[in-house]
Amino acid sequence: MSEFADISRLVITGPADGILAVNRKGVIQLCNKAAEDLFARPADALIGAEFGHPIAPNGVFEIDLILPGGQVRVVEMRIIITTTTGEQLRQAVLRDVTHPDVEYALERQNIVLAVAAHELRSPLAAISLLAHVLRDNETTLARQRRVEIIERIISRTVYAQALVRKLLTASRIDAGGSPVIESVSVFEVVVEQLAEIAQRRDHLRVSVPDGLVAVVDRAEFRQMLTNYLENALSYGEPPVEIAARATAGWIEIRVTDHGPGVPASFVARLFERFSRGPGSERRGEGTGLGLWIVRNLARANGGEAWYEPGHPHGSRFCLRLRQAGVGRAISG
Repeated sequence: MSEFADISRLVITGPADGILAVNRKGVIQLCNKAAEDLFARPADALIGAEFGHPIAPNGVFEIDLILPGGQVRVVEMRIIITTTTGEQLRQAVLRDVTHPDVEYALERQNIVLAVAAHELRSPLAAISLLAHVLRDNETTLARQRRVEIIERIISRTVYAQALVRKLLTASRIDAGGSPVIESVSVFEVVVEQLAEIAQRRDHLRVSVPDGLVAVVDRAEFRQMLTNYLENALSYGEPPVEIAARATAGWIEIRVTDHGPGVPASFVARLFERFSRGPGSERRGEGTGLGLWIVRNLARANGGEAWYEPGHPHGSRFCLRLRQAGVGRAISG
């Protein structure tokens, strides 16, 4: 009985995989806690029951487990044959493969981490270098030169903060976070964004009536608009125009630049994750997350995001959000 006791101990204290001991008649003799979880049944309901699946000793097989509620769980099964006290037992080692999306999620997480490491390396190195220049030359640097270095440190810091914000938003989108819907003044959000990019306001034109109220998560609306403006100011040419209007129960916002526009061959990929347009590699910055974030946030808020070519040239990035009830006051 010692061999059977050894198997019992292995089954009970074994790894996270589900393990069953099945006799030659296909009846379950032992099971571990992981097997109980896989079958969604307690041990006393499994032991003595028929396993119900072929138990050939060679190879790895996928089988469907029918759970009590009728759901199907796909598991990978491997059989190990052992003889104890003259009786042949088969150990079925079971691993849940129902959710291959878990591996996909881990792979995506690794990609995000790689992007973060790659994109943050350059601004952090620049900040470190410039800070050391200030420290080591504190008494010899001219005031104007110190101001220039400080401005460059601020610029690199702002870029790093924006990158971290995008990565955190991407993670939240993946996690399926829900927006906090409220009535938001479009004009107020646009003014807030203009304040944040004050040093580039000369390149912006705004045509937004102050009576437009959108039904949207305010923070997510700000991020959508921020990403559109960053895209236009980075890849387009001035002037950049922000226009909004109400139409058939929706509010449509368009951010237009006067650059060369998006090549027709790339338009279909514009809003894909980690997608970067032709020439982006020469700029050395950009994760390819900004437009993907806009579309995902827009859809989560019941709206949509899309691209239109400018006329006669340039790019127009569009956002549609639900309009609040007519006559509602602007919050503030």
